[in-house]
Amino acid sequence: MPIRRAAAAAVGLLAIAAPAVAQPRETLTIGIIQYPSTFHPNIDAMAAKSYVLGFARRPLTAHGADWQPLCMTCESLPTLENGGARRETTPDGRPGIRVTYRLRADARWGDGRPVSAEDLRFAWEAGREGATGFGGAEFYRSAYELIVEDERTVTLRYDKVTFDYNVAGDFQPLPAHIERARWQQEPRTYRNRTAYDTGTTNPGLWSGPWRITAVQPGAGVTLERNEAWAGLAPAFRRIQIRTVENTAAMEAQLLAGQIDMVAGELGLPVEQAAALERRTGGRFRVEYKPGLIYEHLDLRLDVPPLDDRRIRQALLMAIDRTQIVARLFEGRQVVAETGVNPLDPMHDPNAPRWPHDPARAAALLDAAGWRPGPDGIRRNAAGERLAIELMTTAGNRAREAVQQVVQGMWRQVGVEARIRNEPPRVLFGETLSRRRFTGAALFAWISSPENVPRTTLHSEEIPTESRNWSGQNYGGYRNPEMDALLEALPQELDRGKRRALWSRFQAIFAEDLPELPLWFRADAHIWPRWLDGVQPTGHLNPSSLWAEHWRVKQP
Repeated sequence: MPIRRAAAAAVGLLAIAAPAVAQPRETLTIGIIQYPSTFHPNIDAMAAKSYVLGFARRPLTAHGADWQPLCMTCESLPTLENGGARRETTPDGRPGIRVTYRLRADARWGDGRPVSAEDLRFAWEAGREGATGFGGAEFYRSAYELIVEDERTVTLRYDKVTFDYNVAGDFQPLPAHIERARWQQEPRTYRNRTAYDTGTTNPGLWSGPWRITAVQPGAGVTLERNEAWAGLAPAFRRIQIRTVENTAAMEAQLLAGQIDMVAGELGLPVEQAAALERRTGGRFRVEYKPGLIYEHLDLRLDVPPLDDRRIRQALLMAIDRTQIVARLFEGRQVVAETGVNPLDPMHDPNAPRWPHDPARAAALLDAAGWRPGPDGIRRNAAGERLAIELMTTAGNRAREAVQQVVQGMWRQVGVEARIRNEPPRVLFGETLSRRRFTGAALFAWISSPENVPRTTLHSEEIPTESRNWSGQNYGGYRNPEMDALLEALPQELDRGKRRALWSRFQAIFAEDLPELPLWFRADAHIWPRWLDGVQPTGHLNPSSLWAEHWRVKQP
C-alpha cells in the first residue's frame, strides 16, 4: 500500500510538471439547416437526407469531386470497353444493353451481414412496383430485368442504350433481411412502415463508416463508428449533426463552439459566410464552391393564373436577378437563364433570355387580361386579384430576404405576392411532394453532371396519389415535345448530336418557363482550421460520402 501511494504521488507530481497533452478529438459536430423528411435512401429527394446518409451508407455508384462517375459499393465501374456492359437486343427487338455490377467483398451492413445481390434485387423489385412510391421511376421501368449471377453479382438489362448507362443514380441496395417483409406486407403503405423511419438506429440499415445511433426528430442525428465497416478507418468516433433551421442561430452556435463546422451543401448563404469570414479572420476555413445547385421558383402550372405562360414570362422579367445577386450575394452567384448550368458542358450560351424589363412585363400582363386596380394590384375581368402565394424554407435568412425583394419587384408591375413559409421537412415532405401548394416555391435542385431532368419536367413524373406521390414534377408541367426530348437525350450517344438536343431543350424551357430560373449557387463550406480532408463536390453527391478521409491536423 505505501508503495502504491508513493507511486500515485509521483504520478501526480509528474502530471503537474509536464505540459498538458491535448485530448484526441473524438466527436465532430456539424450544423445543417434542414432535417430529413425520411431516412429511406430511395424515397423523397432532399439534400438533408443525402448529406446525413453520406456518413452512413455507400451507394452503388457516385460522381466524385472531379465530376466523373466511380464505383463505391461495386468493385469497378462497368463499361463497354472493359466488358462490364454489353449491347444486346431486347426481347421486343429494340436496342438494349446489359450492365453487370460486382459488389465489393468487404461491403457489410452494420449488423455484419454482407451487402449482397439479394439487397439489389429487393431494391429493384420494390422500385418496379409503382405503389411503393420510389423516386426515379424511369430507371425501374427501363431496367426490365435483374439477373442475380451469384451472391455478389447482378446484371441489369435495359430496354434502351443511354450515355450514362453505368451510373446507378438513385438505385441503391436495401437490406432485404430487414425491409423485404415490411414491403411485402403492403407496398402502398411501406413508406410509412419502413425500418429506416420506425427503427432508424437498427445497425443493419447502414453500410457506411458510421451508423445512426440516435435521432431527435427535427433537431439532430447522432452517428457512431460502424464496427462492420472494412474501409479506411474514420478519424472520429462520433458524428453529431444538428439541425438549426435559422441561419442566424446557426452562425451563433458556430461562433460559440457548439458546432464545429457548417455543411456547405445546406448551411449558411454565401453573403452571410463572407461577412463571418471577414469578422473572424482566419478562425475558420471557408471555401466557396460553385456547382450544380439551381435556385429557382417552382410554379403550380395547372391552376390559374400560372397556367398562362405570359404570366410566367412577366413574373420573370419583373425580377431584377442581376441586382439581387449583386446586393444580396456579393455577386457570387451566376444568373440562370434555364436549368442548365454554365459549368455543364451542355450549356447553350445562345439560349433565349428574359432580361429585367418591367415595362415589357406590364405589357404581357395587360395582354393576358390583368389590368391595374385602384390599389395598383391587377385584376381580371371577374375582379379577381393577381395574387400569388410565395413559399420557401422557413428560417433560411437568404431565401427570406429574396422573398421580400421579389415581393416588392412583383408589386411594381401589379402582382401581389403572399408570403407563407414552412419548415423544410414539411415543405418538401408534404406540401411539394403532394402538390399542396398553389403558387410559387423558392428552393434549389441539386443535380449531377449532364443530368437529364426527366423527373422534374416529364409529364409522367407528376406526383399523383395513384403513384404514391413519386416523381418531382411538382408544378405539373406538360409539353409533348419536351417529353420527347427528355426521352431522346439519354439515348443519344453522339456528344455533338446530344448537344443539339440540349440546345432545343433550353430553347423550349426559355419559352415555356415551367419554373422561373434565378441563379446557380455557390455554396459556402465552413470548417475549423484543425480539420483536413473535406472536399466539396459542387453536385448531387455530398462531401460526406468521403468523410472517412477527414482528419484532425497534427499541431
